[in-house]
Amino acid sequence: MGLFILLGMFALCVVIGMPVAFALGVAAVSAFFYEGLPLMIAFQRIISGISVFSLMAIPFFIFAGELMFHGGIAMRLVRFASSAVGAVRGGLGIVNVFSSMLFGGISGSAIADISALGSILIPVMKEKGYDDDYAVNVTVTSSLAGIIIPPSHNMIIYAVAAGGGISISKLFLAGFVPGVLMCLCLAVVAYLVAVKRGYSSEVFPGFMILAQHFFTALPGLMTAVIIVGGVLSGIFTVTESGAFGTIYAFLVTIIVYRSLSWEKFKLAVVNSVRTTSMVMILIACAGAFAYLLTFYQVPEKTATLLTSISENPIAITLMINLVLLLLGMIMDMAALILICTPIFLPVAISIGIDPYQFGMILLINLGLGLCTPPVGTCLFVGCAVGGVKLEDAIKTIWPFYIGILVALMLVSFVPAISLTLPNLLTN
Repeated sequence: MGLFILLGMFALCVVIGMPVAFALGVAAVSAFFYEGLPLMIAFQRIISGISVFSLMAIPFFIFAGELMFHGGIAMRLVRFASSAVGAVRGGLGIVNVFSSMLFGGISGSAIADISALGSILIPVMKEKGYDDDYAVNVTVTSSLAGIIIPPSHNMIIYAVAAGGGISISKLFLAGFVPGVLMCLCLAVVAYLVAVKRGYSSEVFPGFMILAQHFFTALPGLMTAVIIVGGVLSGIFTVTESGAFGTIYAFLVTIIVYRSLSWEKFKLAVVNSVRTTSMVMILIACAGAFAYLLTFYQVPEKTATLLTSISENPIAITLMINLVLLLLGMIMDMAALILICTPIFLPVAISIGIDPYQFGMILLINLGLGLCTPPVGTCLFVGCAVGGVKLEDAIKTIWPFYIGILVALMLVSFVPAISLTLPNLLTN
């Protein structure tokens, strides 16, 4: 009954429109009341949920992404990507994917990717004769690179939700190849759809222009090198690298590019504070919620349920993928990472899936959920930026879903994709 109250109150709060963070808190407190547990435990769990040093890196990553968004780095990355791959048939679609791979790897946010690159590329693609739905679909699906390619604050949340023992530096390394693989799959889909629709290609500007655009974009690209490289080399902790990366991004946009005005700086600060507050409240309330899931033995019961259906590791892996994908379609990503990790990670480990590999499986599934109705935050933002009706985008987005699902299946069943790089560079 207590578990029913916990999940029922959470579902009720979400249905009536309450923010997910507060829905988690209300559901947890309701279950504490029902069980007669001291509320002091609930508040201790809420506080302990955010009393983790590595979480301090999240506001730095978010602020660095905002500074780069408003400081003109996105435009320079688009120019470089366009010079490099724009000459391919339907090249602007591939440019979109390539730009997301570069910018997403710096900002670590799918929404920032759509907002920054979508506002630049979607109008250009329309002007060049690309259909509205194609421009939006490429932008929305390629934005998932920001979730997989490090630095990603969602990886930090996963490491915290896993309960310790997860190295963030190894997690960062584990995301490189899956992120690039997913972008390659999307680039192939973008090319095939462009050929089918008869889109034209851009003129290759020449290697001199390519080199010029590369060196112009290089200061911005170095932000990711500082953040990720500082962690992997052991020079910085994750939090310290986030702080240095933020300082560097600020100096680049002020001194090198000279494109960050006072008004844009204030907007970056406000957006960073708002996003960080939402994430931290979510993590705090999810701490109490996760405690009750453990109290009701949900992880153990889930494992028993899945193994009762099948003992085949392949079948269990497919079921986990399906459940995560369905949940990702109806809930916020950060909340699901905090809720699903303690439930499904033990099951994944029991069938031989490495925790770092499972992290990639989890992030890709939940990321795909961001592009899928009924919630589909990234899809909604992309349609708003591109001025496209949601139903029009949904009708033609399925080839891009297939591209992501191909990458997901490869990551799920080929451990080397996620584990070779971290094992090679950290052992």
